[in-house]
Amino acid sequence: MRKLLAVSFMLFVTSLPISAAGQYKYVKEIPMGGEGGWDYLSVDAKARHLYVTHADKVVVVDLNSDTIAGEIADTPGVHGFAIAPELGRGFSSNGKENKVSIVDLKTNGTIGKVETGEVPDAILYEPKRGEIYAFNGKGQSATVIDAKSGKVVATIPLEGKPEFAQSQDDRLFCNIEDKNQAIAIDTKTHRVIAKWRLAPGEEPTGLAIDPAHHRLFVGCHNKLLLMLDSTTGKVIATAPIGGGVDACAFDDAAQLVFASCGDGTTTIAKVENDKLNVVQTLPTERGARTMALDPVTHRVYLATAKFDENAKDERGRPKIIDGTFRVLIYSSER
Repeated sequence: MRKLLAVSFMLFVTSLPISAAGQYKYVKEIPMGGEGGWDYLSVDAKARHLYVTHADKVVVVDLNSDTIAGEIADTPGVHGFAIAPELGRGFSSNGKENKVSIVDLKTNGTIGKVETGEVPDAILYEPKRGEIYAFNGKGQSATVIDAKSGKVVATIPLEGKPEFAQSQDDRLFCNIEDKNQAIAIDTKTHRVIAKWRLAPGEEPTGLAIDPAHHRLFVGCHNKLLLMLDSTTGKVIATAPIGGGVDACAFDDAAQLVFASCGDGTTTIAKVENDKLNVVQTLPTERGARTMALDPVTHRVYLATAKFDENAKDERGRPKIIDGTFRVLIYSSER
């Protein structure tokens, strides 16, 4: 009996950090309807807005009420939306027209458009120099735009297909999906200054950052989450995740990393020194592969829709059922 009690106590102590952190659970959904696919989600924590890219528009959600607050139109084939809060501007990467839209965040109106390389996908605002980086998937390049003037200041050639990006100090980091690499760009010179192999990871997509501890978190399609040293590119730790990963997010306050996967799971891992420990595999829904984290409430927002298994789209994937697009909300609040 004493042995049984001892074992039970040990199990309780072992599980305590996970329980104390709080398990994430489904809260509710925000129906959006419409037709077509989706990609990145972005949070403006100060303005309490969530921006959801969807087909040829960007849907604006009020995070205080979890309701649709507006819409940004004329963004053909939009992939991402970057926010420059101090300028009151947003920037969308319009994949079908090879342009970036400059948007007034007060009115949701388009101020102008800027030519990019082929199929701009990931997009990032670099606040130190006030520049927008549009990463061109097919063009294998990055178009650098002055956020104030809207002028292109540089085009950076890349040796592969860029995916998610993050910035810190004078460096910008980006995954090169088809080369199994992460790269570092000097934001002063607009040049690639480092290329890092991501073995054992393959086909990197999602990218999150912990600037305080110089850590990068990379979601890879061979079902691995990597933790890298952002100064050297060394892979420090790995953790298993689900299939079809796209986005990653990092919660600094909780030291949690999230990897959202198209198989209907989001892996949540705790950073403990130089280790990544999976604390929860959150069941979501199939297709919920893109995500945003609200640093204020610590809620996670994922986009998905229903699919017709008997019909295929132009890429041979199950067809999205019109009118079923929505955002799912998950929280660790008790």
